[in-house]
Amino acid sequence: MDPVDAPSNSVWRSARAARAHVVIDASAYYVLMQKAMERARQRIQLIGWDFDTRMHLGPGRRFWNLPRKAVKPARLGPFVIWLCERTPGLEVRVLKWNFGALKFLLRGTMIVDLIRWWLHRGITFKFDAAHPLGCSHHQKVVVIDDSFAVCGGIDMTSDRWDTPEHREADPRRTRPFSRKLYGPWHDLTMMVEGDAAAVLAELGRERWVQAGGSTMLPCAPQAESAWPQQLKAEFVDVEVGIARTRSAWGGQGEVREVEALFVEHILRAKHFIYAESQYFASRTVAEAIAERLARPDPPEIVLINPHSAEGWLEQAAMDGARVRLCHAIGEVDPQRRFRIFVPRNAAGTPIYVHSKTMIVDDEIIRVGSANMNNRSMGLDSECDMFIDAARTGNDHAGPVIRRIRMALLAEHTGLTRQAVEHALEADPSMVNLIQGAPQTGKRLVPFVLRPMTDAEKAVADNALLDPERPEEMFEPFSKHRGLFRRGGLLRHPRTWRLR
Repeated sequence: MDPVDAPSNSVWRSARAARAHVVIDASAYYVLMQKAMERARQRIQLIGWDFDTRMHLGPGRRFWNLPRKAVKPARLGPFVIWLCERTPGLEVRVLKWNFGALKFLLRGTMIVDLIRWWLHRGITFKFDAAHPLGCSHHQKVVVIDDSFAVCGGIDMTSDRWDTPEHREADPRRTRPFSRKLYGPWHDLTMMVEGDAAAVLAELGRERWVQAGGSTMLPCAPQAESAWPQQLKAEFVDVEVGIARTRSAWGGQGEVREVEALFVEHILRAKHFIYAESQYFASRTVAEAIAERLARPDPPEIVLINPHSAEGWLEQAAMDGARVRLCHAIGEVDPQRRFRIFVPRNAAGTPIYVHSKTMIVDDEIIRVGSANMNNRSMGLDSECDMFIDAARTGNDHAGPVIRRIRMALLAEHTGLTRQAVEHALEADPSMVNLIQGAPQTGKRLVPFVLRPMTDAEKAVADNALLDPERPEEMFEPFSKHRGLFRRGGLLRHPRTWRLR
């Protein structure tokens, strides 16, 4: 058996997808999901970190005084009810992380939407608390009729909608009802059809039961899927791998497939890695990068990060760890093959990166909910999907993966896709492309390492706010935890020069 095809502890299940497609940014995703849910006939599973029923998906009725059944609603809350009323027998199961449940009371009409959902016999809403204290339910999965599914980084909630242009002060990029503007936002997700969707449906049914819901039987086979008719799939007849993270809870053991998959893919890189992540704080990921860079012929590694994490808690936990890990990697990377860049729009405003994706040698593409931080490796529930062109039957996927990388680089640099392709044909270095691109429009700027206080170093080095396992939250200064606990290639940085 080819080693690439051999069983691995990094993959839960592999299944063929009749079609698959990577959707870039939420403006396209929400419209496609509105179309897909309209095609639902049996069941819709909505699994997420957060939901906001006040958000608009796409075209439709925005006011209550219009005929209710003549035009579909644009808002998520009324839209789900409209779906159930127009399709008798349709079931909608919504599963949301239990943290922040009280925030619903501060979201205006959302509490009204939830009451209407609760009163409708076809809709069941549950809060997911099936995890140890301090962990979160972080998956972002939608399954329709067990034959169409989505997995990635985009939640159906506020402050997510944006276009690939990431315009400054875009009046469409506003919060529900308050109409307050929020900043530019970048995200990704992957759609699949066929057996791969059925596997995600199984994952959703298992999680529903674990969260306290009643057992759901699989949907009956049907001829058509909910795949949006206007969407031409990028991938056709391709195998998709699925990896998970899950803390031990309720008799179910710990799962760390996501972590093992990161290591496997990083060490496999021969030429380059292109990655986007909300955070860079994982000791395991950083160690794998350091190990690969220390080997002969290190690949070029480009990581796209936000300028800073959202919220003071995330900043304290993630930003400091990112600085410490970058300094540590720098000790074993004299050629500076590892680089972090921050995207900015044409006005110079940082674009918040919420996507979680990685492309290796235009041979592997990975999209999911897991960030490059410790929580995603061992605490939170995560789900990632990947396509590997080296797997048997996937040899046609390589050119498609390359086109997706070109599209992402074009979006971030402000260049056309053709310009990106021509530049990389002449010089395959993504760093040279980024640095040579015009700096007047959308652009990628180098992440600058800042000096840190001793307190910040202590928080980062001990992973106080970003532990790898639930029990570590109660052992904040244990010698068995922290960014540099295992030694090896990653040691406490000796130098503090800015790179």
